[in-house]
Amino acid sequence: MALNKVSVDDINVSGKRVLCRCDFNVPLKEGKITDENRLVAALPTIKKLIADGGKVILCSHLGKPKGEPKPELSLAPVAARLTELLGQEVKFAADPEVVGPNAKAAVEAMKDGEVILLENTRYRAEETKNGEAFSKDLASLCDIFVNDAFGTAHRAHCSNVGVSELVDTAAVGYLMQKEIDFLGNAVENPVRPFVAILGGAKVADKLNVISNLLEKCDTLIIGGGMAYTFLKAQGNEIGKSLVDDSKLDYCKEMLEKAEKLGKKLLLPVDSATITDFPNPIDAPVEVVVCDSDKMPADREGCDIGPKTAKLFADAVKSAKTVVWNGPMGVFENPTLAEGTIAVAKALAETDATTIIGGGDSAAAVNQLGFGDKMSHISTGGGASLEFLEGKELPGVAAATNKDN
Repeated sequence: MALNKVSVDDINVSGKRVLCRCDFNVPLKEGKITDENRLVAALPTIKKLIADGGKVILCSHLGKPKGEPKPELSLAPVAARLTELLGQEVKFAADPEVVGPNAKAAVEAMKDGEVILLENTRYRAEETKNGEAFSKDLASLCDIFVNDAFGTAHRAHCSNVGVSELVDTAAVGYLMQKEIDFLGNAVENPVRPFVAILGGAKVADKLNVISNLLEKCDTLIIGGGMAYTFLKAQGNEIGKSLVDDSKLDYCKEMLEKAEKLGKKLLLPVDSATITDFPNPIDAPVEVVVCDSDKMPADREGCDIGPKTAKLFADAVKSAKTVVWNGPMGVFENPTLAEGTIAVAKALAETDATTIIGGGDSAAAVNQLGFGDKMSHISTGGGASLEFLEGKELPGVAAATNKDN
């Protein structure tokens, strides 16, 4: 993977119209933004473009309007909040067709260093199909394109891939650059020992990730619900634990692959078990810790046990690079969060480069208060998984390569 892309530091935007694709897909409740992390994360790139005298045209999707204007998914509240965060007006171009008369007039009237925000790109049906008409509309507004939305980098849409093919320069913003530097390089060129930790419920979601990381890392740790399919593949009784019987052969193959490559593959040696899955998810539960080879048939493993937490933490201690994707148990329940907390704590205490691969593990690390102790927390769940699979991401590939 050539990950040497033209970035916002390599371009001169003075007096030029810059279309910047951000990830403003924020949660809204009654028109109010309930979590503005993504807005705050986009500010460094936007401020850089403003400071360099660009005419900054921001765009993003929000939710799934499925190709039609839905007022409750308008980006108007984002423009209002960005105005406050930037301390200067972010003019909102309210066009149901995104690139309409309001957008065109606003861009026409722009002075250097001004900012406008286009309406939700998914109001257009072509957006998710990478249709040419919408890509051309977006390209008509700008001289330069900057992509700073890693969360959608694994999708080929008009606003990240289509438009980049119609402009001379498609650069990556600071957020995108950071994802490429950390995630891309961790997998392609890690400082060793390299430990990868995979959790989450289903083996099926991580098939290619397991296989790819086994080739790249020195130690692969598997926890969470998907560990029980591996334990069953080894012939253990796993009681009522989550299992994917169609993937038992795959798990056996991976265990053999690890052995053949001389890699360590660590599985839970004990589990925190319960009789019935909590409903609601944070309801009180009675936990009994069982060794992995002695689980009673009527119990269900819902977190790694204390011996496993120590085993995993010890493996992290000697690492120089750690990538973690997926919790160790049902971390939404305080009693079943101990394994996830133990792993987060081990990562917080190591000097290694620690990379959290988006999704639930990012939520867990932030919720548990360890966020600021990690080297990098990915902003894209699906995108970071595909990066860890070794796939080329369309949104990254579309950016202009640096001439070496």
